Amino acid sequence: MTRVETRLQELGIKLPQSSAPAGKYANAVIVNGIMYVSGKGPATDERGKLGVEFTTEQGYDFAWNAGLEVLAVVQDVLGSLDRVKRVVKVQGFINASVSYQEHHKVLNGISDLMIEVFEEKGVHARSVLGAASVRDNLPLIIDSIFHVEE
Repeated sequence: MTRVETRLQELGIKLPQSSAPAGKYANAVIVNGIMYVSGKGPATDERGKLGVEFTTEQGYDFAWNAGLEVLAVVQDVLGSLDRVKRVVKVQGFINASVSYQEHHKVLNGISDLMIEVFEEKGVHARSVLGAASVRDNLPLIIDSIFHVEE
C-alpha cells in the first residue's frame, strides 16, 4: 500500500471510480509535470443553487465530494496519488444566488480534503467564483492543477 493510500485509509476515505468527462475533452492533461484536471462536480443527484436550495454547510460537503472525484481522476491517470508532488491550485465555480456571499466557505471543503490527504503538499492557491449557472445545474464545479512526477 502506498503512503497516500495508507493516509486515505487512516482518514476513512474511499475514493469513487473516476467519472467520465461530460463532453469531448480529457479528464486530465499533463504538460511538463503539471496536471490539469477538468472541472468535476460532486457525485450527487441533487441540483440547485447555494443560497436557494442549499446552505453553506451543504456546499462544503459538495466541495469535499467533488474533491473525491478530482482525486479519483488523479489516481486513475497517474496510477498512484504518491506521484503528486503538490496541489498547485483549486478553482471553484459555485452555482449560487446573486445575493450569496459565502463562496469561500464552500470551497473550504475541497481545501480541507487536499490538506488532510497530502498534508503540507496539499496547501494550494485558490480562487472561487459565483456562477449564474453551471452544467446540469450542479451546485458547484471544481477545477484543479497538480504538480506531478511524470
